[in-house]
Amino acid sequence: MLDTLHRIVQEVNAAPDLGHALNLIVDRVAVATAADVASVYLVGEQGETLSLMATRGLRADAVGRVRLGLNEGLVGLVAEREEPINLDSADRHPRFRFFPDTGEEDFHSFLGVPIIHYRQLLGVLVVQRKARNRFDDEEVAFLVTMAAQLAGVIAHARASGGLRELVKRRGLARNRPLAGVAGATGVGMGRAYTLYTGAELDEVPERDAENPEAELSAFHSALQAVRADVAEFSERLEGVVPEEERRLFEVYTRILEGDTLIAGVERRIQEGTWAAGAVRDVVMEQVRRFEEMDDGYLRERASDVRDIGRRLITRLTSGPGGQRALPRQVVLVGHEVSASQLAEVPRQRLVGVVSATGSANSHVAILARALGVPAVMGVSDLRVSVLEGRELIVDGYQGRLYVEPTRGVRREYRRLQREEQELSEGLQALQSLPAESPDGVRVKLYVNTGLISDITSSQEVGCDGVGLHRTEFPFMIRERFPGEEEQMRLYREVLSAFAPNPVTLRTLDVGGDKMLPYFRISDDNPFLGWRGVRVTLDHPEIFLTQIRAMLRASEGLGNLQIMFPMISRLEEVEQSVALVRRAQQELAEEGLELPAPRLGAMVEVPATVYQTESLARRLDFLSIGSNDLAQYLLAVDRNNPRVASLYDEFHPAVLRAVHDVARACNRGGIPVSVCGGMAGNPATALLLFAMGIDGLSMSSVGLLRVKWVIRSFRHDEAEQLLERALTMEYPQDVRALVREALETKGLGTLTRAGK
Repeated sequence: MLDTLHRIVQEVNAAPDLGHALNLIVDRVAVATAADVASVYLVGEQGETLSLMATRGLRADAVGRVRLGLNEGLVGLVAEREEPINLDSADRHPRFRFFPDTGEEDFHSFLGVPIIHYRQLLGVLVVQRKARNRFDDEEVAFLVTMAAQLAGVIAHARASGGLRELVKRRGLARNRPLAGVAGATGVGMGRAYTLYTGAELDEVPERDAENPEAELSAFHSALQAVRADVAEFSERLEGVVPEEERRLFEVYTRILEGDTLIAGVERRIQEGTWAAGAVRDVVMEQVRRFEEMDDGYLRERASDVRDIGRRLITRLTSGPGGQRALPRQVVLVGHEVSASQLAEVPRQRLVGVVSATGSANSHVAILARALGVPAVMGVSDLRVSVLEGRELIVDGYQGRLYVEPTRGVRREYRRLQREEQELSEGLQALQSLPAESPDGVRVKLYVNTGLISDITSSQEVGCDGVGLHRTEFPFMIRERFPGEEEQMRLYREVLSAFAPNPVTLRTLDVGGDKMLPYFRISDDNPFLGWRGVRVTLDHPEIFLTQIRAMLRASEGLGNLQIMFPMISRLEEVEQSVALVRRAQQELAEEGLELPAPRLGAMVEVPATVYQTESLARRLDFLSIGSNDLAQYLLAVDRNNPRVASLYDEFHPAVLRAVHDVARACNRGGIPVSVCGGMAGNPATALLLFAMGIDGLSMSSVGLLRVKWVIRSFRHDEAEQLLERALTMEYPQDVRALVREALETKGLGTLTRAGK
């Protein structure tokens, strides 16, 4: 059964569209289970009906015509229970319903299993027989596994628009978006510019050949280059590995010289496909043929063919011929989008970011918020290769992606964009006003920065300084560690731009989801591994260089604050403070006398929540990093789309932890701020204001919205709201409570981003 399943999956993945895939599945499943009937029913747009979309054994003209409610018939019962139902006499079951159009009166045994993708019911897979006998356990297990595979196929079809095309042909119009996680608020409308590498064949996007002759020339150049690579590999290993091992390269050479590959690619190019896409199609076809062979040795050759394909595509896409023109309005789409890739697109053309991985608090989402670019993260159903050049709508409020949206959807989102523009223009009047409640309680509003481009936008919104400057960005976009002079110039620019307002420079925070290309960190669990201050304390030469640069940059300004990330032990604070004092002493010995900067630490590990008062005795300020704190409290990997929806800043545990830190800081007489996503969300910012948080630090695009909220509520009103929120047991209840309070004050437009 396992081998059969593997072959069916290979065939289905190679199907040109969803309709072919469904027909393949019902054919192969009927044979594998010796069933007289195999059928697929899919859930309708409103989630209230099931429609027959493919069948083998029932009448063909019933496809697209037979529909039933989720409470109708045995198929509806499977959908309702979301578990398999196995019957030997289906017609005797009280939920049995006969559909004359299907011709199913002769079939008695019934096995139905739900098709579920990330908790969402997509449909039901059914097999039936004439004989009155139950399907055995192995057949049930096979069908359950097949349904799980089919769920992925349907999800991918949504990404490519294939599902919409299928249901259009069968009379069921729909325009369902792909679901992800809201990464950066706003609405972006543009065309997809896909990010891919030659590492995976199915990531190569669909694209027409604008100049077939040039594509043919590029293919033959790549072919020649890979042949030379293979010859070099073989020569390099001569005398190092046994002769029979080196024969692998002879296999590679034969593949590269074979008519099947060369003629196949040339034909695809002449038919209008670009060279990389032609290589992908021909190689994947050959891979499938090898994998279907009974001979084990020949099946193994599939991996050799795949490797050749990767090498050719890498050659084709790494040179000038691999460059593509940017759309006028770019939606950057990739399996994983990096900070450097985001920075490569001109800001004036970037209208959205979509990633199959990540969450609202992954690094690229934070950067997108800093740039004011809508982002949707963790779109697990994303099929990057088929989106190149397609029209997209990025809904950064609800975490949705629309592919080739209908006219009605486009019209609605244009209206939303206009409303957002009007709101932003209306908030400009608040720029010069303080974030002060009607009863005179004030909170400082800071900005998070990391790029030089952040400075201008941050100054325009009237901030009180920088609550978090991410110093790792210059480290991430270089091919080496930046030197002391280089760092000093960068820090000086930020410090002088905001003087005399305070600027908090966070020491290098790498690890987790922030990696340096020249300083690899390999951890099985990177978020619980070597990251943040753990790295810099283990490498004092990196730490001291950075601290010296910060201190030198502050000369004559007096607004420097230094903050240590990922603190979990008091010893880490003491060692970090000692190194700052050492750097200060070194500079004094070199003739540069500088005042001691204010020193602080981030509260982002649950251990620090219970050490707040001890930290307060050793430091000048604390800053709650709500993104990581929530991640660790809730045991949610923020970059894992399967669990990203469990991340919730309204969770009672998160609110109570932040409240405990605020109270401990108040007792210790030390200022405390919040510099995570909670600070920039108007709804959670209101609760933080009530807790007595001294400062809120956020991306500049959200600052005026938060200021509007603070200026609209008396502090005692906010405290009453917080008191009620802290008694609640469910995040959704807290969210509803705060949303109602905002709407009562006429601030309902600020709640779009809430879950």
